[in-house]
Parts: sequence; structure tokens; C-alpha cells
Amino acid sequence: MMLDKLNPEQRAAVTLEPQHALVLAGAGSGKTRVLTTRMAWLIQTGQATPFALLAVTFTNKAAREMLARMSAILPIDTRGLWIGTFHGLCNRMLRAHHRDAGLPQSFQILDTSDQLAAIKRLMKANNIDDEKFPARDIQRFINGAKEAGERPGVIDADNSHHRKQIEIYQLYEAQCQREGVVDFAELLLRAFELLKHNAPVREHYQRRFRHILVDEFQDTNTLQYQWLKMLAGGGASIFAVGDDDQSIYAFRGANVGNMADFERDYARGTVIRLEQNYRSYGHILDAANALIGHNSGRLGKNLWTEQGEGEPIRVIEQPSDGMEAQWLVDEVRALINEGRLRREIAVLYRSNAQSRVIEHALFSAGIPYKVYGGLRFFERQEIKHALAYLRLMANPHDDTSWMRVVNFPTRGIGARTLEQLADAARSHDTSLYGAVARVGGKGGSNLAQFAQLIGRMAHETRELPLPELVEHMLANSGLIEHYKADRDGAERLENLNELITAAAVFASEENFDGLPAGIVPDIAGDSGLMPGVVDAPVDVTSGMTPLAAFLSHASLEAGDNQAQAGEDAVQLMTVHAAKGLEFDAVFITGLEEGLFPHENSILEASGLEEERRLMYVAITRARERLYLTLAQSRMLHGQTRYAMRSRFLDEIPEQHLKWLTPRGGASHAYAGFGESAARVNHGDAFGRPATRTIAPRTPRGVTSGVTVGDQHFRIGQGVRHARFGDGTIIGLSGSGQDAQAQIQFRDVGAKTLALGIAKLEIVQG
Repeated sequence: MMLDKLNPEQRAAVTLEPQHALVLAGAGSGKTRVLTTRMAWLIQTGQATPFALLAVTFTNKAAREMLARMSAILPIDTRGLWIGTFHGLCNRMLRAHHRDAGLPQSFQILDTSDQLAAIKRLMKANNIDDEKFPARDIQRFINGAKEAGERPGVIDADNSHHRKQIEIYQLYEAQCQREGVVDFAELLLRAFELLKHNAPVREHYQRRFRHILVDEFQDTNTLQYQWLKMLAGGGASIFAVGDDDQSIYAFRGANVGNMADFERDYARGTVIRLEQNYRSYGHILDAANALIGHNSGRLGKNLWTEQGEGEPIRVIEQPSDGMEAQWLVDEVRALINEGRLRREIAVLYRSNAQSRVIEHALFSAGIPYKVYGGLRFFERQEIKHALAYLRLMANPHDDTSWMRVVNFPTRGIGARTLEQLADAARSHDTSLYGAVARVGGKGGSNLAQFAQLIGRMAHETRELPLPELVEHMLANSGLIEHYKADRDGAERLENLNELITAAAVFASEENFDGLPAGIVPDIAGDSGLMPGVVDAPVDVTSGMTPLAAFLSHASLEAGDNQAQAGEDAVQLMTVHAAKGLEFDAVFITGLEEGLFPHENSILEASGLEEERRLMYVAITRARERLYLTLAQSRMLHGQTRYAMRSRFLDEIPEQHLKWLTPRGGASHAYAGFGESAARVNHGDAFGRPATRTIAPRTPRGVTSGVTVGDQHFRIGQGVRHARFGDGTIIGLSGSGQDAQAQIQFRDVGAKTLALGIAKLEIVQG
């Protein structure tokens, strides 16, 4: 009965005799059904008792789903089953053997933020310079060492800096042991060491767990694999299910090579491939297969479906990221009008910073949306810090903003100093800013320096346009330097740079472009109306400075249109966050070189292959309709940047794509800044042609075009170099034989070349 709904490959996996086996389960191939049915089949056929099963998942949600499905298949009490995440199972093991593990019975678990706070406290107590040894770097070092199975005493120091890191690790271990706490990495390492060094405990679990089932095996790290091998050392069989084509967590320590190692060391030819997909139509799957085929060293599989080809993948290329977002919103509205639920529409992006322009377009259109697995742009920590500085520049008496950033980045203003400041403000009925002069000592001096910083930034930017004001604040507040020093701060820096873009777009939309941020605009303008009378709906920006208007805009976007719990809403998320999910319609945005694939990965083969796996994951999220979108230009750091189409578009066969903009020639046609306007053809969702006029603008300080010999070069133009390959001109300077071009090459990054000697070939499509 339980086998009736399984296809032949699924049935073969479920009914395999007890032995080591690797199940290569493609996206949408029913791997959870196989895992749960395998466990139920082993129990029902008498080959195992529930007591003898150990099932490892990577999320608590997956563990709950497996337990629920088991309950539906077999009438057994699932409460005693060992089904859970690596951390959850290790916690359970350590609770049962806390004395053997050297832990108190009531040991507490530190989450990531608690661990960081503990490290900071340790460093302060031991007078360790947090400039030389940032707490986050120490946290990363400790967790990396633990995930490699290394205690402080076995690590060889390479230099004095490394020796100090090891010393801090040793102090941290002693502190945790003294306080009876463990971090996430410690849970796994302590459980591994328990099995390794305690033969009675090891043999107990080896006798007990005769069948070990592992979900998402491609996401295991080195220590997790060692823990599994230790448990299986008594003759248990490991049933590993995974997909090497969906290994996208190398940055977390996942080792895709574990799958090949397991196949060689354990499975030894017992590999079952689940290739029938129950999620997507043929065009989507064939595109995914073709794309991932460019990766080397794959274990290999080919997804297929009985559902038919479905619709080809729609590809749209727009002149700018703003127009990309607007087209996307128009298409989302059309899908909703067709009767699709908003929650079945997903917009995916490679970088969190991309969400800002998409959020703004959805917000402006009044379409509810939800940022899945993350915060909306204006709610992100670094953006809220930046907005607090801007608010203080507009109004230094804003106590909430003052408290948020008075000591961020740290400037020696402690809790005691802030208490004194608050007391002084209350007793003199003034703001915190107004009470600064009433606090003495070193703390008071530091407060005064902060107040002076705010005043100086406000004074120095009073004549600057809004985007330049934001840029000045980021550079002088210390936020940029703070996140540059944080090895995990790259994404936060991207978001801060996107704030400059948001300010530039807002200034342009509200006709504040080029207007000093401290000047109140003449709203009536040249309308001929009397001053103060506007022949238009009332606007929040009326009578406000550009900075004040922008801050109001940010507050409104942060507060409105975010879907409430349970509300039908469009789903926005990064590709990483989308893994494991599926939707009727999916938009994959920003398919440009340097964005997807990301510029940090392009020059390394392993990095590029992981980017390709990310794209594979993104494609296979779509059930019925898939859109690929890209922009010829993006606003970054408040300036326009030009990019080439992603190589991933070239790796998908043409028969699976339906270009809503012409593939040949359209890519660079609009970029001739010498023309008054360019006409860019694009189609609607059904491929019907339409025409839109774009008025290009030349960024300040940029030469729009130069002529060298009989060739005319312009920004945004595609070119080919004999050595560096294909690229796009992103900057021009000089004239005639002295002209130079900055070119973003697909394979080698940005280069500056002398046009008189570079022998460039102009590429039109």
C-alpha cells in the first residue's frame, strides 16, 4: 500500500536491502517521500524497530515534516524517534551523557549573537585590543577550528597574530566551561569527542542505530560527516539522500566533496538517481539540465517530467534596473489579474541590495509583498543606523536616533555615561543633545565629540544634493569603515551603497535632483499657480527639505505594504533563501555579469561553479512560469553602471527561451548618449511587441562617446579584445588617439585600455 504511489526509482530506493546507499535526488523528485517511506518500510517489514532508526535533517521544519508523514503512514508513537537536525540530535546525546561529556546537566546553548557577546565580554575582561582582534573575526576563527575538529592545544601557530587567536580561543573555552554553556559548533564537536573517546557510549549508539538516514547530504561539513562515520562504525547502514547540483552553502562550511567521498568509501556503486520531477514543466527542467551541465565533477543526473514542455522561459532585458522593476510589477499585476495567488509569485535576487528598487516599485503599485527569510531594505540594521545619522543631521534633538548611534561605531561612550546624560536631560527638561554640556569627564568629552560630528556633517552637507549628502554621511560617520573591517560586512556595505542610489532615485522622482538637500523646493515651480497652491494631490514632500522628505519616504516604505502574517503577498527573497521552496511563477532578476554570477566568484572555478548551482536552484523553484530579467544599467553608489548579460543566459539553449526583447542588437542600442532618445522594443507577457521611449542621461563627468580612427565608441557598447575576450564599455575619457576606455570584461574583470592601440572589435549583440 505504501509503495503504490512510488515511481520505479523511488520504489528501488525505498526497498533497497540494508546497505550503504547514495540517493541522488534532483529538485522536485520526491526525496522527502522516499526518506519517510524508507523508514516506514523498514519498520513495517520487521527489518528495523523505531528505536534503531536515526534520521538527520538540516532544518527543524524538515524534521517536523518527516515526523508528520511518518505518523500518517504508520500508527506508531513518533515521540521516541531520533529525527532532527545535527545540532538537535547532538544536544539530545549530550543531555543524556552530560557527565561523560564534562558538562553540567543544565548546560545552556549560546546562539550566534550570544556567542559574539560572550567573546566581547571575554576580550574586555582580558584587555584584548578589539581593533587588532575584532570579535567577529575571533568568533569565525573559533567556529572554524571547532568545525575542523580542532581544540586550541592541537593548533600550530603560524605567527604571533595566529598565536593570540589561539590564546583567545583557549580563554573562551575556559569561560564557557566555567559558565556551563556551549555554542552551536561546540554541540557537534563535544558529541563527536564523546563518541570518539568513550567506548561504552560509542558502542551503545553503534548497537542501537542500525539504519542512519541523512537528508540534504550535500550540505554536510567535514565534522558532521565524521560524526556520521563514527556512529556507523559498528556496521550500521547509511542511506544518504542529496543533490550535489544544489550544494550552495560553501560559505557556511558545506563540503560538496562529501558526496563523492561517500560514494567512493561507502556506497561503492549503489547509487540510485531520482530524476523524474513532479514540480516543473519541460522547458524549465531542460534549461536547468543544460545550465548545470557546464559544471565539472558532477555525479550526474538529468531531470525530466511527464507534464509536458509547458511555456518557454520568458527573458526581458530593460535599459535600467528601475525599468526592470517596473516591468516586473506590471507583469506581477497581470499574473494576479489572471487569477494567480500573490503568494505563488516569487521574485528572486542574488544580492539583498537588489531588493530596494523592487520593493519601491511594489510599494508604489500598492501590491503587498513579504521579504522571506530577511528584512525589508529600510528595516535592515545598517540602513537603520544610516537613517539615524541622517535624522540627527536634520534634527539633533531626536533622542531615539541619538541612542541608536551615539556609540555605533564604538567611540568610548559607555552605559554609565549615557545614564548620566539621560539624568541631566530629565532634570533640565531638554533633549539628550541639549544635555551634552552637562556631562563631565572622559565620557562627556566623547559625547561632545559625537555632537560636534553631527553638527559638522550637517554644516558640510547643507549645499550638497541629497545623494551626495548621504554619501558624505556614510564616509564621515564611520559606518563604511566599520563594515569594511567586518569580514561578514560585504552585504551590509552593498546595502549602504544602495542607500545612496535610493536617495538619487528619490531626488530625481521628486524633482529634487541637483537641489541642495537643505533647501526647501518651490513646489509650485513654473505651473503659474500662486505660491503654495499645487494643482496635484497633496504630497508628503510638500514644503519639506529633500532630506526631510527622503526620511519621511523611508519611514513610510518601512511601515506600509509589508504583508501581515497569513496575508496573500508576493514573495521576495535571495536565491539562497529560496532553496527548498517552489512557486507557480518565479522571476530571477539581475542576470548580469558581476551580479549573477557575482563578481566575487567569477575568477575562481569553484566559485563560478557554486554560482551556477545557485542559478540551477533558482530555475528549479518554478512550477509553471519562469522569467529571467536583466538591466543594461544599474544605479550603484548613486551612479549608473553598465554590465554585460550573464553568461548563464548563453548556457541555456535558445529553444527554451522566449526573448521579449530582441536578443541581437538590443543590448546596447539605447546607450548612445549623443542621441536625444532611444527606442527600445519589448513585448508584454504574451510576446506582443510594444515600444517605449527612453531619454538617456549622461552621468556627470563622463564622456558619452569618442571617435578613434573610423570607430565610434560609447558607454554601454559591447566590445571584444583578442586577449581579454568580450566586455562592455563602462567609462570613457580623453579624445582621439589619446582616448581611454574602462571596460568590464566578462572573464577578467575591469581593465582600462588605450583605444588607439587596443584593437577592439565592436560587438552589437
